[in-house]
Amino acid sequence: MSSDTFIVAFEGAPDNPGVLEYAIHRAKTEGASLLLVHILEWSPYRFLTPEELAERHGRRKQELARADQVVMQPALARAEAAGVPAKGVIRYGQVVELILEETKKAQATAIFVGRSGSQSMAARVFGSVTLGLAQLAPVPTVIVP
Repeated sequence: MSSDTFIVAFEGAPDNPGVLEYAIHRAKTEGASLLLVHILEWSPYRFLTPEELAERHGRRKQELARADQVVMQPALARAEAAGVPAKGVIRYGQVVELILEETKKAQATAIFVGRSGSQSMAARVFGSVTLGLAQLAPVPTVIVP
């Protein structure tokens, strides 16, 4: 068993389960562990009243709990069923920035990310998160169709 950790930038999107399956396959083949990273985008609002901030904080807790239940736990169960050690992290904020932060913290050796689409040609081919990771990652980034 190697000491490699692979990051899986995991949206939990039912339309692209391929990134998780591919990462599990590679981790199993190479004896690596997985760190599934799911980011909930959250932009700061500076002009909210104390009541609005409290309400927002409550929604944030609900979203974290739901993401854990609906996205993270099933994904971790799939890795475990395949015999691959895996952990999960759910965070709020800027997706690329936080995935890169988790990559450095885990001293990961690779990032696996699914391809998605958007308006621009590059974003249509790779997706903005995918493109950002491919450009900025300190380790190899595997883009899974």
